[in-house]
Amino acid sequence: VQLQASGGGLVQAGGSLRLSCAAAGSFFSINDMGWYRQAPGNGRELVATVTNGGVTSYADSGKGRFTISRDNAKNTVYLQMGNLKPEDTAVYYCNAQIRRTVSRLWSNYWGQGTQVTVSS
Repeated sequence: VQLQASGGGLVQAGGSLRLSCAAAGSFFSINDMGWYRQAPGNGRELVATVTNGGVTSYADSGKGRFTISRDNAKNTVYLQMGNLKPEDTAVYYCNAQIRRTVSRLWSNYWGQGTQVTVSS
């Protein structure tokens, strides 16, 4: 199972970006999906999560500016980011709780990370 993230890049302050992350491989089901980020010198922090049923949760840093969503048919989670600020600069990682077979427990998977750089 792999999580393949895309959509990062360089954007000016006030701009927008949309991140995507698709789960690929053989698995039974996906539970929660989310986005985390890590800026240089900092630990990894939660950005937003979305449950299998579509219930969303956001860190204070992104409330009102970021929107997380998912397409269960495509096994994909998205993060629409607007009004970006220089402090949003970080490597963004997608995360998913995946059960590989019906008899296995949920396991945590991470994408490879995608760089988001916001210039002032």
